[in-house]
Amino acid sequence: MKTTFSLLALTLVLLGGAVSPQRAEAQLGKRLKERAKDRVEEKIGQKQDKAIDEAMDGKAEEEPAEASENTSHAGHHGSDAGSDEAGHEGSGAAALKPGQGVWANYDFVPGERPLFVSDLTADRVGNFPRRLEFAEGNMEVVDWQGQRLLRATSSSAFYVPLPETLPERFTIEFDAFNPAFDWIALYTARIEDGPMHYGNHPGSYFLVTGNEAGIEGKGPEAKTRTEALREGLVPVRILVDGSYAKMYLGEHRVANVPNANIVRGNQLHFIIYQPTPETPTYLGNLRVMADSRVLYEVLAAEGRVATQGILFDPGSDRLRPESTPTLQEIGQMLQQHADLRLGIEGHTDAAGDDAANQQLSERRAAAVKAYLVATFGLDPDRLEAQGLGETRPVASNDTPEGRQQNRRVELVRR
Repeated sequence: MKTTFSLLALTLVLLGGAVSPQRAEAQLGKRLKERAKDRVEEKIGQKQDKAIDEAMDGKAEEEPAEASENTSHAGHHGSDAGSDEAGHEGSGAAALKPGQGVWANYDFVPGERPLFVSDLTADRVGNFPRRLEFAEGNMEVVDWQGQRLLRATSSSAFYVPLPETLPERFTIEFDAFNPAFDWIALYTARIEDGPMHYGNHPGSYFLVTGNEAGIEGKGPEAKTRTEALREGLVPVRILVDGSYAKMYLGEHRVANVPNANIVRGNQLHFIIYQPTPETPTYLGNLRVMADSRVLYEVLAAEGRVATQGILFDPGSDRLRPESTPTLQEIGQMLQQHADLRLGIEGHTDAAGDDAANQQLSERRAAAVKAYLVATFGLDPDRLEAQGLGETRPVASNDTPEGRQQNRRVELVRR
């Protein structure tokens, strides 16, 4: 397959307001132009209904308040230890334990090798992030509701450089909030005809509008109704394995296509269409990962394996429900191989207090052991939990990608 200038488009489309037919055709292509009329009419009706409701309630909609510049950042991929930080506490879904409710069928597993990890804490509020490449528009780093995000207040575009062409299997994760009916497009290569050009991509893309999400483009299509991105910051996750493509919003899988026409490049290209200062678009916590492996195969060959798929609440040993597929793989592996004994090691990066990192890594390793014993009926003597804090880094702590690799849980064959 020819991959030069090839691209995968993740299109988060929230359409509304007055869009001229000429601009819609030039920007969104013939297919999205046909959709625009229906979206605009629906938006008008929703605005009318909302105005009536607000008039009856005697109150106007409140815009989310931004946090001050001195607010601490409890980001999605924070640096406080053990593994990836989800940072979406408070919702009913996040309060569940691994394997409960809809999470029982959640099967997204992140890659193990970081290609790009955003860290907006290194950028000054009000500036454009230094590790991204600006293309056009109005974008700046902001403190918003306790974390650092990139905010766009007009049609904008930027590039994310990658150290290599995306491999056969890769994952992309980021958070998004789109309170208006705008759209966000994510391509996996630079678009040569200009950052706002649309419609000449060779493959399939992922689509989210105000009321549906799925895969469209040049190949099979699949859609699911959803309005999640209008309600608040939502984790968006994409898994591509060969021609297999899946997409998730929060705990829900919204697309599942085994023969998608996915093409690959060595850049991500974000396009954000028609946000305003009153209804900005927020993006953050971007992570691109590669090379997920079968845990047992690596254990058998190398005697140890690291995983990025066991997640905890920030600063806590509470396992997050997104850990479900990785914990299930470990538990089933132990059930199928009765003679297998494992050491469970918690590791952190070097940020923060050494003693606190050590203690947290110990509690997290113990939490993984306790979950496996309780859920899969294992003999506790087969598992040994050990916290190693920041004492055994596998990469430099000077880059976000290195710190991401150091925040991990490792399994060691005993």
